[in-house]
Amino acid sequence: MVTNIPNRIHIIGSVGSGKTTLARTLSAQYNIPYYELDNVVWERADSDDIRRSAADRDTLLLSIVNKKYWIIEGAHLNWVNPSFCRADLIVFLNPSYSTITYRIITRFIKQRLRLEQAHYTPTWDMFKKMFEWSAAFQREGKHQIQETLEDYPGKVVVVKDLKQLKQRLEQWMPSIEQQERTSD
Repeated sequence: MVTNIPNRIHIIGSVGSGKTTLARTLSAQYNIPYYELDNVVWERADSDDIRRSAADRDTLLLSIVNKKYWIIEGAHLNWVNPSFCRADLIVFLNPSYSTITYRIITRFIKQRLRLEQAHYTPTWDMFKKMFEWSAAFQREGKHQIQETLEDYPGKVVVVKDLKQLKQRLEQWMPSIEQQERTSD
């Protein structure tokens, strides 16, 4: 993989696309802290999570994006423009629908068996919602993300998995380094 990783990375995609796994992998590999947007929206509590107000959520997001190093991951789109603007790299994870379906099923099984931790209770209702969110992403969300990311040329890579991201980063980094040399 490349030796010069971007300082600020935003990862976006559907439920089950691999956002958290990719964020954790890059965080461990490059010692960059990662943040889940769900934890920006929700204040985690033992009894029950509490949704932050839009103002508190936005303030928390700004406190993260104003740091020098970060990886932010999540499916959220409408309120995360500060992250897109500050990101050095925006990764749109876009695996196949069958891959997403497989991941939703295996995640649910692992969570029900307590082999994988969740920020929510893995109920049958939540399982059903994940498929609904995934279907909505295929119908509308994917296109909304693509349209939004058109505003950030040169920052965006669209990949299906970590292997493809590594290949794209190897191609992407020399072009960024070349731009930096010519702008000096």
